Amino acid sequence: MKALDGVKVLDMTHVQSGPTCTQLLAWLGADVIKVERPGAGDATRGQLRDKPGVDSLYFTMLNHNKRAITLDTKKDRGKAIFTKLIEECDVMVENFAPGVIDRWGFPWETIQKINPRMIYASVKGFGPGPYEDCKVYENVAQCTGGAASTTGEIDRVPLVTGAQIGDSGTGLHLALGIVAALYQRNTSGKGQRITCAMQDAVLNLCRVKLRDQQRLETAGPLTEYPQYPNGKFGKAVPRAGNASGGGQPGWIVKCKGWQEDPDSYIYVIAQAAAFPELAKAIGHEDWLTDPKWSTPAARLDKLDKMFDEIEKWTMTKTKFEVMNILNAVDVPVGPILSMKEIAEEPSLRATGTVVEVDHPTRGKYLSVGMPIKMSDCPVEVRRSPLLGEHTDEILRELGFGDNEIKAAREEQAV
Repeated sequence: MKALDGVKVLDMTHVQSGPTCTQLLAWLGADVIKVERPGAGDATRGQLRDKPGVDSLYFTMLNHNKRAITLDTKKDRGKAIFTKLIEECDVMVENFAPGVIDRWGFPWETIQKINPRMIYASVKGFGPGPYEDCKVYENVAQCTGGAASTTGEIDRVPLVTGAQIGDSGTGLHLALGIVAALYQRNTSGKGQRITCAMQDAVLNLCRVKLRDQQRLETAGPLTEYPQYPNGKFGKAVPRAGNASGGGQPGWIVKCKGWQEDPDSYIYVIAQAAAFPELAKAIGHEDWLTDPKWSTPAARLDKLDKMFDEIEKWTMTKTKFEVMNILNAVDVPVGPILSMKEIAEEPSLRATGTVVEVDHPTRGKYLSVGMPIKMSDCPVEVRRSPLLGEHTDEILRELGFGDNEIKAAREEQAV
């Protein structure tokens, strides 16, 4: 038995934010029915293709464990089928531009009448306010949610991160809201409307920077930032390069082979409790008795020099050698792993974090598996569906007969 066995999800999502959410629900055991346009499907089926004529990795890696139906809700029979899906499903998820499903004739009030137990969840770009009708993509969300303004090299342009915190991050938040609403429905007996704005989700992931904004305004310079003590602080939290945001000094330093390998680097955190072992490891045991180095406060004005000395040592070793040496003495470190290294890491394969999936048209490919490991809800990652693969099967489950299905096809409603 899976955690969400018996839950039916009407998946009206496309691209990344919504499919991230519904894929998580599918991995947890929900029966997720992905609805797509006849003859076209989710735009990502054809985006960034690495092989001609087959579903792209962009699509396959976001739509595992789902069933697929094609449906044109502008046609009369399409509307009837959509209405029946609303009646039968527990959850509906969408990430269209504002107002799209309303214009189909299915605003929240109508959906409630059709199925009072329906949980209707939407990804939006912004919450209520001056920008609520604006279209948002990943990098727009990062820029408006506080990530870009606080990411980048010191005194250089803002940067967006490679992690999809706007799209996938919002999908994760929405999935939590849906699971909570399902639990609440056990008591209330009724569904509810859920929205998750991408700006809000990004800001939630940037909460430490909002913390620092208030500290800057009330307590002055942020002493753990590299701008201290010789740089300048403006009115807003500055970009701080690779500095740690947790109050413990950290930086990325070069390792042996960095001239040829762009990922021969490691992140080292000079945690106060582990500093004695770090100093010994890099050959600076003298720091422990030198009042200019022996305390965190004494080191604050020379963190750049400290990491220069650490780097002299790390450049004599590979990133994995550095990791083994410093981990053994409880110094927090993290090698910069390339996507190639991650894809080939045996431990990630063993835990199902990276999985190999076989697909009938494109063959085998690697994907990210379920990141949440549950002792009583194992996850088997199944391939994404072909366009409309389960249309007839789903229509029959909804009670439509062969003649009705044939008529729907003739009308091009499915």
